[in-house]
Amino acid sequence: MRPWETLATALAPDGSTIELRRRGHELLIRAGGYDLMSSEDDRSSRALARLALAALGRPAQRVLVGGLGMGFTLRAALDGVGPDARVEVAELVPAVAEWNRGPLREVAGAPLLDPRAELYAGDVAEPMRAGAGRYDAILLDVDNGPDALAHEGNEGLYRAEGLLEAYRALRPGGVLAVWSFSDDRTFTRRCSAAGFDARVEAVPASRKGRGRHHYVWVAQRPSGR
Repeated sequence: MRPWETLATALAPDGSTIELRRRGHELLIRAGGYDLMSSEDDRSSRALARLALAALGRPAQRVLVGGLGMGFTLRAALDGVGPDARVEVAELVPAVAEWNRGPLREVAGAPLLDPRAELYAGDVAEPMRAGAGRYDAILLDVDNGPDALAHEGNEGLYRAEGLLEAYRALRPGGVLAVWSFSDDRTFTRRCSAAGFDARVEAVPASRKGRGRHHYVWVAQRPSGR
């Protein structure tokens, strides 16, 4: 088996190292010693957007994506909205955006070049707090999920206050979708406690059919509230 080649490294705001690696045709992003995403495991990242927009049940005019990664969720969100919609993507690490304009540019079809895409350089919590009733959908793919964090600073997004901020940032009937490496029943209960109608779905992780699954929570703000 070929060894991994490190193409680039960067530091996250918490001081942990983020690496972009390549082995053959596969590209990999690692953070804090964890594998965060692979170019071969894009199905669940795309499903995050697809499930959220399907649950919305109306055309989305404004979508917020938390975490750029390799661009798969952003690409799927852009593919699922109309020509006049806007999709914001918040990315905390500038190097990840640079990689998406460089070695990762064509992995997801160069979504940052789409004129409907807006890059926000910072924490996704910031536009959520500033955007009361602004979004039709919020898609969070910022870490390994509620119970497998690579960066402790992301924990607040999955706790009660973070979920309430997401609720307030959504329009009535809007959808919060959250990606996770693993299932967590306590997170479903936290979504419900924040006022969402929540469910979790297991989705295939790999286009290679490796048998693994990731998980996507679809949490909808009721239409009347």
